[in-house]
Amino acid sequence: MTCRQGKRFAGGHIRCMNMEAYVLYYDAVTSKNEHDDSRAIMGVNTAGRLSKKSMVIVEKPEINLDTMIRALWEAGPQIHAILRHTGDVESAREALWSFLNQQEWLLLQPNELMHALEKTAVRESIRVLKNIIGPANEQLTGISSLEILWELAHREDLSSLDISPGFVAEFIHLFRGVAGKSGIYPINEKGEMRTPMFLRLHGRAAGRERTVALDRVASKAETYLNRYPTGLDPDVIERRKINKLKILRYFGATEEEWEDHVWQIRNVIQSLSPLEDLIELIPENRQALLLATRHHVPFGITPYYLSLFDERPSQGRDHAVRAQVLPPLDYVHHMVEHRSDRSSAFDFMGEHDTSPVAHVTRRYPGIAIIKPFNTCAQICVYCQRNWEIDEVLAPTAMVDRESLDHAISWFEEHPAVGEVLITGGDPCIMKDTSLKRLLDAFAEMEQIYRIRIGTRTPVVLPMRWTETLVSLLSAYHEPGCREVAVVTHVEHPYEITPELLTAVTRIRSAGMSVYNQQVFTVENSRRFETAKLRKCLRVVGIDPYYTFNVKGKFEMKRYRVPVARLLQERKEEARLFPGLDRTDEPVLNIPRMGKNHLRAGQDHRLIMIRRDGSRIYEIDPWEKNLAAVPTYVYTDVPIYDYLNELARRGENPADYDTIWYYY
Repeated sequence: MTCRQGKRFAGGHIRCMNMEAYVLYYDAVTSKNEHDDSRAIMGVNTAGRLSKKSMVIVEKPEINLDTMIRALWEAGPQIHAILRHTGDVESAREALWSFLNQQEWLLLQPNELMHALEKTAVRESIRVLKNIIGPANEQLTGISSLEILWELAHREDLSSLDISPGFVAEFIHLFRGVAGKSGIYPINEKGEMRTPMFLRLHGRAAGRERTVALDRVASKAETYLNRYPTGLDPDVIERRKINKLKILRYFGATEEEWEDHVWQIRNVIQSLSPLEDLIELIPENRQALLLATRHHVPFGITPYYLSLFDERPSQGRDHAVRAQVLPPLDYVHHMVEHRSDRSSAFDFMGEHDTSPVAHVTRRYPGIAIIKPFNTCAQICVYCQRNWEIDEVLAPTAMVDRESLDHAISWFEEHPAVGEVLITGGDPCIMKDTSLKRLLDAFAEMEQIYRIRIGTRTPVVLPMRWTETLVSLLSAYHEPGCREVAVVTHVEHPYEITPELLTAVTRIRSAGMSVYNQQVFTVENSRRFETAKLRKCLRVVGIDPYYTFNVKGKFEMKRYRVPVARLLQERKEEARLFPGLDRTDEPVLNIPRMGKNHLRAGQDHRLIMIRRDGSRIYEIDPWEKNLAAVPTYVYTDVPIYDYLNELARRGENPADYDTIWYYY
């Protein structure tokens, strides 16, 4: 096992003496029952753990895996006894199954000492543990967590045991859940779950007390929201005016040229030198960009989007902006390594297998995608179709007339397809004449009742949304007959600017709707960070539509977030805001299958824990109950590693401690 700093875990001891390891060690081996009523909203401040101002660790002991394993057995003494006193794994499986059945039976008995909500947590934990010890799931995954646990219970020498702290942490929390000691809900000094005061009152008194409690929750949520600046904040607007002037001077351009989307496209930054001259780059960024340009890995930033950067990355506000377009070094290495086989290495969603003809993708009955233009104004690092893009604004990006006509004719031959999503690449980078020709063709098809435009230009090139473009699109928007909808991709509140607001206002004034698809990455997954985005989206006239858990592509590993974090965000953060602020659906995209709706808990199951702490899920297809399509086995990123990354960024992992109980 190797820690983040590259040192070895020798003799089972964790040698990483850093904040991340210590905080998570503390969470793994201590009880959470001292939390106050606001724990789920604001997290915990346990005395002696972290300095509130500097987030620097105070005095701490050396952390070792032996201590964590002791905490594991303390969390589940009965489970430990079963594992310890059975002669082989199969005997342990049988005894553990009987124990879990007995625990379920006890839940159905009168028990005033355990709250109904804690019982629910117990049921969920039992269900998950049963899945994990199930022989069918071991066969499906090729892994046996039970065998690892059994071996762990029988070994005295742990020096050669190949497991991570993340594996142990998962089972500490799972065993606590089975025992009814999850710590999700605060308890009083008598060990009883604390009942909110307003539930002990009646009538107007109860209403007033509830108002006090809700004000407290709302105030604490607002404290979090205020951590995240937006592009509409007056001080941010003023800073970006300075950035804009600096960029204009660099390119020798005028204000009029800045507002011309053609000028912006002609001056898309595709090399290192403008960036080095205009902003500060960390060494890894510089090395990655040099390698990317040398090997023609697609890279580009519009001058406008560059103006959204802070001059120095250490300021932290622009982290999500930078992370979208400045590729990490491992990403570039991976792209270079697979340059000759990109279509097989990077086509994670299996679009080759869902493409009936060139430039068309269809995964669902009533909608299909057409891709007429194979590039964008700039490249998002975690793009689903990075394997298709040769270079930014390549001269050959536009599909030739014959191929495009063939793709359009496919829609004519399939009248069941009533909605077309025009995407790519970004169709709004096409010339107006080319876009009009495409729209004319679809408007002539009687079955097409919705034309969806997938574009990121409102965010990266808002000056593209001229009155001319809006008039062009709105000409095909005929209420009662056909809808034209714009779907964009705002990733972070820092991208919401006056320029974006102007573009969206023009679109909506013409009667068209604007929707947002956010990719949930490590860059926008902090407490209430995405809730802040939703709130801002609604204010500027964009409806939250989908929140995609970032795809499991290898080159995107730095951006990935555990499924449990998105589930936690939906339940503990988004849920605090009105329904119109949370109209998006959290989904996980599955290769060849499409979207798995994560809120539909019956459509995915946690079935195994890998030695590195990764959860393995079995995912049902959208065709469930319609057709016998095989399920998909998905390996997530370890929660432990994700919390370590948050700690590295200055977050307190204790603020996220219920994450372990989202399955």
